[in-house]
Amino acid sequence: MQQLAERAIATLEKFLHVEAVSGVVLLVAAAAALVWANSPIAQSYHAVWHAPLSIGIGERVISQSVHFWINDALMTVFFLVVGMEIRREIHEGALSNPRQALLPIAAAVGGVKVPALIYLAVNHSSGQLQGWAVPTATDIAFAVGVLALLGRSIPSSLRIFLLTLAIIDDLIAVLIIAIFYSGGLQYGGFAVAGAGCLLVLAFQRVGVGSAWAYVLPGALVWGGFLMTGAHPTLAGVLLGLLTPVTSGHLRGYSPESTPPVVRVQSALHPWVAYGVMPLFALANAGVVLGSKATLSGGQWITWGVATALIVGKPVGVVATSWIVVRLGWCQLPSGLSWSGVWLVGLLAGIGFTMSIFIATLAFSDESAVEAAKLGVLVGSFGSALLALCWGRIGAGRAGSLR
Repeated sequence: MQQLAERAIATLEKFLHVEAVSGVVLLVAAAAALVWANSPIAQSYHAVWHAPLSIGIGERVISQSVHFWINDALMTVFFLVVGMEIRREIHEGALSNPRQALLPIAAAVGGVKVPALIYLAVNHSSGQLQGWAVPTATDIAFAVGVLALLGRSIPSSLRIFLLTLAIIDDLIAVLIIAIFYSGGLQYGGFAVAGAGCLLVLAFQRVGVGSAWAYVLPGALVWGGFLMTGAHPTLAGVLLGLLTPVTSGHLRGYSPESTPPVVRVQSALHPWVAYGVMPLFALANAGVVLGSKATLSGGQWITWGVATALIVGKPVGVVATSWIVVRLGWCQLPSGLSWSGVWLVGLLAGIGFTMSIFIATLAFSDESAVEAAKLGVLVGSFGSALLALCWGRIGAGRAGSLR
């Protein structure tokens, strides 16, 4: 039992380290995209991502833009890791104990509702309303990266609370994408996706332990979601949730072996953190500053998103947490003060990856997408700076974050 606990702690520390470093890589990728999109060779920025890229064998060829392959295919791997994180938290993490899970769940829900309401209070027209979900997400890599800059004075309970809240945030974002941004469903595609899921379960039943064997069933699930009209990246979440949490009867593995959900996530996580996410940032963060799109009607989208992230996230997280604690439904984790909860709320305002992703789904008008992206950048960087200042002040006061 002690060995399993030590393995879980080591895995968590490795996860946090990768997220912290990848947050810096994300920042560099976003900065590079902004510079490139506003440079004398800005035309090449858009030309690269809209260039056609064909994948196939023989006559069976799929031709889409590079942007499609990044946002709809590579990001599926990102969502696969998200699904595995959720699966692990439900099995053995903070979400496995209902009473322990109540506080981060309530905080995450509050951190979704308040930003959405603030955005809707600023944006009233029919062409702007659909962006309400853009400021509701939290970027785990960026948030953990900023937290790492505050040093080891931060209590471990604060780190775990932030990580759990961010994972729940991701789950809520996935549900929002599935429910609100998957219109005009073609239900025939669900049969294909279902066949892929049944194949995954059949492989697990007969004890297939090789991760490569699940590539074909995974491709069927992805293709099925694409056919339905739902965003195909949701296939990644579903496959992540189907990943076994015990080695069980898989061939070549004893019950004491590292569970597949841990093994596969550990293998994919660095590739996602240092490859997929920075590439996504490079392809999507290139907002043209000072363009008509960001200076005209789109400015309300920009300020609505930015204000919702900077103000709405911490207010929603702290207020909801205070209510459930005040009602006696749960209590703050040991070693975490209300000053620490405010720090978590500010860090939760760093939306970036998921917020930009939702922005690309929410708006069909390119100028609105650009305005929303600018709001995400302003809101995320503003939240990061406030979190650093608040954390430095708290770290300077003995025990103020504890």
